[in-house]
Amino acid sequence: MTARVGAAVRDCTPPPGLAMSGFAARTGPAAGAHDPLTVRALAVDDSVLITVDACGLHEDFCARVRAELADCGSVVVAATHTHGGPATMPGRLGGPVDADYQARLYATCVAAARAARSAREPASIEVGTGPDPGIARNRRRADGPVYAPLGVVRFRRADGTCAASIVGYACHPVVLGADNRHWTADYPGVVRTVMEEAEPGSVCLFLTGCCGELNTGHSAYASMSAGASAERTFAAAGRIGRRIAEAALAVPTAKTNADAGTGTGGASQEVRLPLRTADPAETAALVARWERELPQADAGRRELLRAWLAWARDVAPRTRTSWTGRVTVLRWGSLRLVALPGEPFSVTARDIAARVPGDVIVIGYSDGCPGYLPPVTELDQGGYEVEDAHRYYGMPAPFAPGAAESLADAAVGLASGL
Repeated sequence: MTARVGAAVRDCTPPPGLAMSGFAARTGPAAGAHDPLTVRALAVDDSVLITVDACGLHEDFCARVRAELADCGSVVVAATHTHGGPATMPGRLGGPVDADYQARLYATCVAAARAARSAREPASIEVGTGPDPGIARNRRRADGPVYAPLGVVRFRRADGTCAASIVGYACHPVVLGADNRHWTADYPGVVRTVMEEAEPGSVCLFLTGCCGELNTGHSAYASMSAGASAERTFAAAGRIGRRIAEAALAVPTAKTNADAGTGTGGASQEVRLPLRTADPAETAALVARWERELPQADAGRRELLRAWLAWARDVAPRTRTSWTGRVTVLRWGSLRLVALPGEPFSVTARDIAARVPGDVIVIGYSDGCPGYLPPVTELDQGGYEVEDAHRYYGMPAPFAPGAAESLADAAVGLASGL
């Protein structure tokens, strides 16, 4: 099928000196930029997909962008989840948030979307799914599930040239560790560069899939140290990005069909996700343990403990009992692009893909990022994502059992109605 397609890229690299996001153990500001951070927008008929090189975006920020672009149809604003970006979510994932940069980022998102809309031209939509290129690992346990197919979309002009492409893959963009103090898009930036070099004149968007339990092989707790690692370098990010891009370039794509009604469309739904009931006695016991450990802790662990103690003082007493997230499904021919908030696990994407017919790409970090959303099957396993991460996200408690399943059910329902 043919749609009207346009794409645009705008630089959003912050100046040095701003706070970085993604590691509680990293307290120093950015010293400079290793590679540019960008906002990328793809307009397909009356839908717009915006990606931002940031660890996460607050739902209020995303709602403001969508409101400004209300005339553009269905709009999704997604973070790539690079841990080499600036603090962009007040009260979450580090800070402080710089108000001037936040205003600039908002304007850049709007400008990129408007430019993509203005650049629309007829293009065919081609979709393909390739096997996992073997980068993603289950960081919670070696025998744990890994669902990381490689989703590829190409938008071709009438003359056969590529106007834009999408690469979707589920693996934490956290190759660089807490010792890094330079702005970087991490491996997704390398993927985009290689794709665009292979298709001159095109714009590539990298979509980070549901990778709450997936990264390149280290445990989540390994990121709680500011020490350097021989495996977590810019050279490693380059190798990983090139491997994913080369695999994506090898994925055959075929034109989608307009399988229902008109060829494109979108639908969204708000989903209320309850939090677990906080236990003040448990929090008090944790505080006592952290205070005993603090004097003997190394530098990285000390910063983490201080963050946890600040959480116990300022966040844990809050009476918040739920968070409301937005699920969106964009239909481009036979493709359903499912955008979920927060950090879902890959098994949630597998569940959705199994229940939605046709081509499906499921992504996370969209229209708000309040923390991890583990499926019920992972809760008994414990670990950082289940037990600890809500503190860094400024939430008084983790999400209650069933939150991930509620998102999946909403996504399947929306996809079925398009």
